[in-house]
Amino acid sequence: MHGGERTTGDSGRTARDVPRPPRAPGALVSGAAVALGSVLFLGAAVWGAVAYRPYTVPTPSMAPTVEAGDRLLAQRIDGDRVRRGDIVVFSHPDWSDLPLVKRVVAVGGDTVGCCADGRLTVNGTALDEPYLPAGRPAAVTSLPSTVVPAGRLFLLGDARGGSLDSAARLRDGDGGTVPDDAVVARVDAVVWPPATLARPAAFAALPGGVSAPGPLRSLTASALVGAVLVFGGAAHGPLARRLAARRTG
Repeated sequence: MHGGERTTGDSGRTARDVPRPPRAPGALVSGAAVALGSVLFLGAAVWGAVAYRPYTVPTPSMAPTVEAGDRLLAQRIDGDRVRRGDIVVFSHPDWSDLPLVKRVVAVGGDTVGCCADGRLTVNGTALDEPYLPAGRPAAVTSLPSTVVPAGRLFLLGDARGGSLDSAARLRDGDGGTVPDDAVVARVDAVVWPPATLARPAAFAALPGGVSAPGPLRSLTASALVGAVLVFGGAAHGPLARRLAARRTG
């Protein structure tokens, strides 16, 4: 050897002079699939970590929609993006030291009351609320017609009989409402058993409608496609070599 170069035989050609065989098209496809899958999977994971936070429901006040101890995924949002029907996570020192989970039934400027044929009313419209416990009326005791101040939210639990919510706090000031900036997130899904929480149709006809779906489904689809591409691409190479060996063997 001269100058540290390795030769490949008596011809004196160095290893660098020997042409490398071209990569098989299958290897290129496999590598591209793994790369694309990694981008999709990791991108979804990062985006999800930024957009969502996990929460645990502390009380049964939102049963049967979510039960005490359920793990939730909640999208980080500003309170001014909240719409009627949203289930929100909020913090307010007059309510609790811990984050709470309730449903928004009225926003600033609305008039909320009970009851019309046993149904909650918002701006004079009686609501059908299929998310309430089966066989339980929507009636809220001692809920006179109440105007929600601007920039505030009227919150109720789905388990109306045992929820310390706006109806139970009417005498606390501001009609038992909380400022919309107390909201830290909007609940999109239950982690286990997996379930996406749809926006209630009962509020869709009211001005402003209901919230658009969050990005959770897109993130989940991106992560699943990414995982399939990574595992499929990684498995493609060994399978292709095994098939090639069988054909030439």
